[in-house]
Amino acid sequence: MKKPIVVVGSINLDLVATAERIPNVGETVSGKQFNTFFGGKGANQAVAIGRLGCAVRMLGKVGNDAFGKQLRDALESDGVDVGAVEVAQGASGVALISISDHGENSIIVVPGANGTFEKGDVDRHRHLIEEAGIVLTQLEIPMEVVEHLAEITDAAHVPLMLDPAPVQPLSRELLHRLDWITPNESEARMLLGPGANLEGESGTLNAVQKLLGLGVRNVVLKLGKRGALVAQASGLRAWIPAFKVDALDTTAAGDAFNGGFAVGLMSGKTPEESGRFAAAAAAISVTRRGAQPSMPSFEEVEEFLRHHQSAAEA
Repeated sequence: MKKPIVVVGSINLDLVATAERIPNVGETVSGKQFNTFFGGKGANQAVAIGRLGCAVRMLGKVGNDAFGKQLRDALESDGVDVGAVEVAQGASGVALISISDHGENSIIVVPGANGTFEKGDVDRHRHLIEEAGIVLTQLEIPMEVVEHLAEITDAAHVPLMLDPAPVQPLSRELLHRLDWITPNESEARMLLGPGANLEGESGTLNAVQKLLGLGVRNVVLKLGKRGALVAQASGLRAWIPAFKVDALDTTAAGDAFNGGFAVGLMSGKTPEESGRFAAAAAAISVTRRGAQPSMPSFEEVEEFLRHHQSAAEA
């Protein structure tokens, strides 16, 4: 029996407005549509994994407001074990999302219950973490919780994958305990500091080398329309091309990628194969509205890959 994937992170309700374009500072634009979706980077990644057919457990917090039960029920309906999702006093986390007609987005996250996550909450479910095949986390929960989680996974020799979003400084101790870090271009620039250059192939290769030099064991640099670059301290450098699709909403593309990458690794795929599988999951997700509703099934990803393989061979 395969070990489950454990996701430790945020659970939000997304409040999504679409408009022709995202407004500038101080500007008001007319919107076209408003929807609510279940989201949060942690919950999104858990749902991505559940939809892909892998056993997944979620550690997180929701509020005791009207949204809390809905958020837990939504996770459970997508195959996520919510036994370690606790209820905090107060509001659940929310994200205010603006989406343009071209699929671009801007996001403000209000932590709510996610901000009450403490190290003791992790300790109560330590056995779930130690039993995991891989653990995924992000930075929408307090940094001290992420750092404590890394101490536990490192001691238990359980791989830890960090999506450094929303980006903030990371301690050397945390970086040295990570098996995978998965920044996008803007996050990589923030982590590398002033003067970071990701332009062209040489700039990108240099950036991942510097990221590895920070102490993390492996890097997946997500490059949007340029695809992704998988880099390992062992020397692997694998370019993962992006699939061409008509994007409607890029909100949870990174979460779809991370979930797909973890499932690929747990399925015995190589990091390069896992990257291609993840890129397909992300490509499908951007063709659909919403965060969790956009996540594809395993069968959809496999069919997508077969179709693109056939097209490439034609």
